[in-house]
Amino acid sequence: MAVPKGKVSKARRDKRRSAHWKLETPGIVTCPKCGAYRLPHRICTSCWTYNGRNFSNAEVEAEK
Repeated sequence: MAVPKGKVSKARRDKRRSAHWKLETPGIVTCPKCGAYRLPHRICTSCWTYNGRNFSNAEVEAEK
């Protein structure tokens, strides 16, 4: 039966495991309307538009 040669400390064990759980950086795109950087498939926080539609609070309340 295999036996480990020595105790592996928690720090050494965690250093070895840390590389497996790294997250990839999200893609950043520019807003076609204002040119600000934003995450893809999300509303632009500077001009509040997404897919050609405006989602500002003033226009949403005006429609109600």
